[in-house]
Formats: sequence, C-alpha cells, structure tokens
Amino acid sequence: VSEHPCRIEWWGDEVDSIRLFDEGSQKSIEKVDSFVIYPAMELVLTAKEVFAGVHAMEEEVLPLYEQYRGEMRTEEAYRLKSGFEEKKEALTEGLYLQDVEALLPYFCSETESLLSYLPEDLVIFYDDAARIHERALAYTAEFAESATRRLEAGLILPRQADMLFSCDEVFSRLTGYPGVIFSTLEAGQSPLRPKSQFYLHTTAPNTYRGNIPLLLKDLSTFRRTKQRVVMVVESRTRARRLAEDLLTEGISAFYTEDRAHEVQPGEVMLTTGSLRGGIAYPESGTIIYSEHDLFGTSNRQVRRKKHSASSGASKIRELSDLSPGDYVVHENHGLGIFQGIEKIEVDHVEKDYIKISYAKGSNLYILASQFDLIGKYGNVGDKKPKLSTLGTTEWAKTKSRVRGAVATVAKELVDLYAIRQKETGYAYGEDTVWQKEFEETFPYEETEGQLSAIADVKADMMSGKIMDRLICGDVGYGKTEIALRAAFKAVQESKQVVYLCPTTILCRQHYNTFVQRMAGYPVNIGMLSRFRSSAENRETVAKLKTGELDIVIGTHRALSKDVGYKDLGLLIIDEEQRFGVTHKEKIKQLKKNVDVMSLSATPIPRTLHMSLVGIRDMSLLEEAPMERMPIQTFVFEENDEMVREAISRELARGGQVYYVCNRIQGIDELAAHIATLVPDARIAYAHGRMAKGQLEEIMGDFINQDIDILVATTIIEIGLDISNVNTIIIHDADKFGLSQLYQLRGRVGRSNRSAYAFLMYKRDKILREVAEKRLAAIREFSDLGSGFKIAMRDLEIRGAGTMLGEAQSGHMEAVGYDLYC
Repeated sequence: VSEHPCRIEWWGDEVDSIRLFDEGSQKSIEKVDSFVIYPAMELVLTAKEVFAGVHAMEEEVLPLYEQYRGEMRTEEAYRLKSGFEEKKEALTEGLYLQDVEALLPYFCSETESLLSYLPEDLVIFYDDAARIHERALAYTAEFAESATRRLEAGLILPRQADMLFSCDEVFSRLTGYPGVIFSTLEAGQSPLRPKSQFYLHTTAPNTYRGNIPLLLKDLSTFRRTKQRVVMVVESRTRARRLAEDLLTEGISAFYTEDRAHEVQPGEVMLTTGSLRGGIAYPESGTIIYSEHDLFGTSNRQVRRKKHSASSGASKIRELSDLSPGDYVVHENHGLGIFQGIEKIEVDHVEKDYIKISYAKGSNLYILASQFDLIGKYGNVGDKKPKLSTLGTTEWAKTKSRVRGAVATVAKELVDLYAIRQKETGYAYGEDTVWQKEFEETFPYEETEGQLSAIADVKADMMSGKIMDRLICGDVGYGKTEIALRAAFKAVQESKQVVYLCPTTILCRQHYNTFVQRMAGYPVNIGMLSRFRSSAENRETVAKLKTGELDIVIGTHRALSKDVGYKDLGLLIIDEEQRFGVTHKEKIKQLKKNVDVMSLSATPIPRTLHMSLVGIRDMSLLEEAPMERMPIQTFVFEENDEMVREAISRELARGGQVYYVCNRIQGIDELAAHIATLVPDARIAYAHGRMAKGQLEEIMGDFINQDIDILVATTIIEIGLDISNVNTIIIHDADKFGLSQLYQLRGRVGRSNRSAYAFLMYKRDKILREVAEKRLAAIREFSDLGSGFKIAMRDLEIRGAGTMLGEAQSGHMEAVGYDLYC
C-alpha cells in the first residue's frame, strides 16, 4: 500500500503519466510505472445481487413494520421502515453505503469465515484456551442479546440479528488444525481440542520493580541451575548499561540486537523490544523478562517519524481540509469561495483545477498542484466577509492598509513582550552527569518532536534571555517529560520550580509523576492543593520561602498571596486556558523575570495566534506513539439503546467507561438512570464540589478498577491517564467548547486498544450554528495529532481574542490572510 495518493493524467483513453503526490501541498513526488487501486469497500455487488437483496429485505421488513404498528409501537415502526428506505435508496442508486457489510446475509446465501482462507498446514497457537472458550460464549450471548434489543427498537433488519457463526461451528473447524496450547492446565483439560495437541506450560516470572539486589540474587541462582534468561528492555542505552552492570557483579550477561541469538544455559541476554509482561517456560529452563518486570516502568512506545514530501508540506497539511463553500485567500488575488476541483481539458490534456469564485460572478481556476498558493480563511461569523474583485488593485491596497492597522493594534502587546525579551534572565550551564542519567530513565523512546522541543527549551534556558515558550502537543505526546527535564535542569542550579495545574486531580497525578521520576535524586518536591490539609499547605509555603522545597506542584492555591519563593527560576503552566482572568493576573506577576513554559494540546485562540505570529516561541509535538489508534468518534441524538450497547461492549472486554455531563445538578439522577440500562455495572459519580476525601476515594477506586462507569463533570477533562478506560460518552455535547470536547475525548485511547467517543445531544433539538460547527469539527478531526488542527478551527470559530479586539472587520480579513498564508 502506497504512503501517498497518485494522480493519473490521461491522453484520450491512454494513461500519459502516473505521479505520486503530497496530499497537503498537492505537489508531485515521483513518477511511477504502475499503481494498484483496491475496491473502496469489501462487498462489491452486481445489479442482480442488489435487486435480490433489496427484495429479500422488503419481504421481511414490511410484515414486521405492520406488526409494530399493530402493537402501537409507532416510533419503532418508523425507525425500521425509514432505515430500510434509506438503505434501499442508496443501494438502488449505486451510492456508497457505510454499513453495507452488515447486510451480507441478504446478498449471500452461503457465507465463509476467515478459517475458510487458512492453509491446511497451519499451526494455531492458543493463549489460555479455557479463557478463549469462555470469552467466545460470552461474546455470542452478548451479540444475541444486543441484536434482539436493536431489532425490537427498529434499529436493524431481521437477518442482521443472525450474523455470527456459533461457537460450536467455529471450534469444530479449529479441530482440523494442529495446535500449541499455552496453559497451566493438564493435557486434555482444554475445551479446544486440535487434532494434534502440544501443551506448553508457562508461568509468570518474579517482578522486581527496581529491586536490584533481589534481581542479582535470583540471577545468581539461575546461573547455578543453568537457566536461560532473556531481558527485553526498550532503550538501547539502558540495555547496554544493564549488561555492563551485571558483568561487574559476576553475572554472565551480554547485549545484542539479534533477538534470534541462541542463549546458552546460565547466560543472560539483553536485547531491545517491547513486551507487556514477562513469561517463564519451566520445562525448557527459559525465563523472559520485560522492562516492567525489572524496573516497574511502562512499556516504551517507539514513535513513528512522519515523512513529508517537502519541507513546507507539513505546515500546509496542518490546515483544515477544504470543502466547497469554504472561504479561501489566494496569495495574489485575495478572498474568494472554494467551489471544488474540476477537470478541465487544455490543449487536449485534462487536468485537475481548483475553482474559486469571486465578486461580480467571476471565477478563478488554478492547477491543483498550485494548492500552496491558497489558504483557508478564518473567523467566518454571522457577518460574511467581502469577496475580492478580480482584475483590480483592491487586494493589494487592502494588504498594504491592513499591515499598518494590525501593527498599530498589536503595538502595545508587542512592546510588552519586547521589553521582557530584552531583560536579562538567568543563564543555565551545560547538562550535568545527573541530568543525562535522569533523562535516560525516561521509559519511552523520544520522538523527533520531543527531542527538538527539549533542545529548544534548553537553548532558551542557557541563552540568558527570559524564556516564554508554548509546547503544543496532542494528549499523550510527551509534554510532561519536557517539563520534567526543564524542572530538573533548573533544580540542578538551585533554582525553584512551580508547576501550575488547573485541577486537584491532575495536581495529584503530576505530583506522583515527579516524585516517581526524581526518586533517588536530592530533589525536594511539595504539593499545594485542597487535597492537602491546611497544616500541610502552610508547611509547604514555609519551605518554599526558606528554599527547603525545590519544586512545588500546585493548583490555583500556588497563586495565593501567602505563597512566596526564595529563588524562583521556572514557571510551568499546564493548560493555561483553564486559568481565569484573576489567576492570569497573578501569573503575570510571577512571569516578570522567570522562565515560563506553557503546555497545551489545544491552546486558546489568543495564545495560539501570539505564537504563530512570533510574539511567543512555540514548539510542536507531532509524532504519535506507535500502536496508538485514532479514537472513533460518533455524534448522534440521545439514544438509551446505543448508550447501553456502548457500555456493555466496553465492559465485556474488561474496560471502563467515562460518562460526562456538564452540570453537577442532577448528576446523581443521571447515574441512577445509567444503572437501569446496565444493572450489573458498578457505577459512581464525581464532581468538583465533593469533599476531598470522598473524591479521592472515588478516583482511587476507579483507577483500581473497582468502579466500571464513572459519571463525572469536566473534572476529568485535563491530564488523567488511565489506560483501561477506552469508551467515553458525553451528555449534551453541544454545550461544551471545542477544546473541552477534544480534551475530554483525549481521556480515552491511551493504550493500544480501539477507543470510542460518543457525543450526544438532546433528541429533536435544533442546534445553534456554532454548536454544529464544534460537533462537526470534533467528528472531522479524529486522527492522532489533531490538537493543533482543533486549535486552528477554534481560532476560526471564535476569532483571535482581545489582542485584535479593536480591529475592524477589514483588518480581520488580512489577519486571516497573514495567519493562513
């Protein structure tokens, strides 16, 4: 499969050329001789199959429709018939039908499973065969129950309720293949019985979580008993260093990147890789350890490098995709309306052209390959902007006039930041040995974006100028690690650090992270929040003033009048947009002569705009962790059946669920309603006005998986990282801001599991235009790394904030041009 799309140019009926091109800049990358085009869907139907399938549907749906009407189930009858009519129209008109595969029983009398395509000499490995059998039975029962409910509600057609092969049928097919069964059961006890069985008994190895003396003791025992030991560590540096350390302790250890290397009895091999957990094979005398077993750290996720066809293409790709009707700005011709891409024949050659309409009915056509000459116009509100007129000097005059106007409007703000930049700050020295050791303990492979941002931050700190840098990166992209390294560097030179968090829950989480990462180093860390008693907070404040505390992690409490510092050197603000106006005034007091770092996945429009125009420095984190998948996002009217099914599916795979509402009032009633939908689930609710002890207990139970569903307000919005929660349902989603929705969605999908976000609004509610735009944007930008795009779209919807508040509408047109082009 190609990483890039192709453009095929024709000469009559002949293919003249095939070129791979960059989807962002539309520029050609290279010519190729051939390109494979796959079907757009798995089920490709003939006209005859469509006719027979639609007829079969009609024969089943119409009697069921009459039955529902006779039972006075009007709503169910309407849903059943309208759903059928939509499918019938799409199929007969040859239109794309998203769930056409779900209608397979109507088009194929005999269906085949994946097993039909497996080779005869295949060997199947069973990981916990008893659990496989148990889970299969539970899944088929769950599907049958769900399908029955959906059919009764008129949401599916009759044959869709019978789409799965039975467990007995699947298992009977599996018996035809030889199998290796990993199990602690004795031979013959497995519910799955392949024709040739081989049982491989396994156990879990000991876990050490950094207890090196215990590890050395066990390794010495393994050497005497001739055990083979393999340690899989994510970092090459850490693996090599551990091998050297073991050698100095008399252990026969070595490092290799060849994972197939044969380990001799009594040897310890270290190699790189990623394992969820270790495994031991008693019969063969082999033990495999993961990094989690050895050090208690999370698996390192190696992040992919994003490839770009050209240096400028990545910037263009970050802009929102164009749709017909969008306002665009051409570099030379001004503001127009994008009408789409048309094929036009010029000199007997047909090519793709972008059509832009301007004032007085004039149109401009530019080659699709010249896409970099246009940009999307932002801040389209109720008042539509004035279109440019082709063939006049109007646009040139507008650009000239607006440059001066914007300069006047922004002068005060620019002067303020210029004064700050001219002041001399503290110049830090080169990295110490401790700094390098501390960075090596990071349990992930740094991305190129992270390394670049870290280098930028260190350069700022060592330059002597007062740092003011925005770190913009998606949720889970490693912003906190950049802050950790900067804080550690500041502490190395006896400077104090304050880390501001918008919520008490996030404050506690970051405090635990700092304590864990800096354990073993002489760094004193404190916390200021309502989770601490008044006496504890007073003690922390006193230690800050005397310099006994190096780092304080705090909420708004850290901005109180009684809080002072002996020698503050670094201020880190997590999600600055969450702090109110009064708090920001206090932050400005702290900012006067200290380095400042702001972290955000979706900065507010004003902060983003200041960074884009160069008033503030900005570093972007763009690479996604490997194995992370985009969060599948659905927007729909309130529907109890869909809520019940979404929750049931998540709980069935051992996961947990967030259910978010935007009001404290009635949250208990909402939790009770959800309990009626999934009566077997363990449900609790949480909000910011709870007593700190009660809130801590609930969050602790949820993290420990003693609660299945947490009904919560936006208290969970920022920073929570619970990898077992992979479904979030947002109640009255139209009442949330775009950044809020994106942050809330980011609470799931923190592992390599598929994650789902369901955004609901009241049934039959007419949404306001702004709310529709927000929901459309959050549904559109579901790819990994969409935080910057979300912030850009927020800038379009809301405008650039008070920084340009005095500008006239004409000025805003040029700002749109300068920002996007």
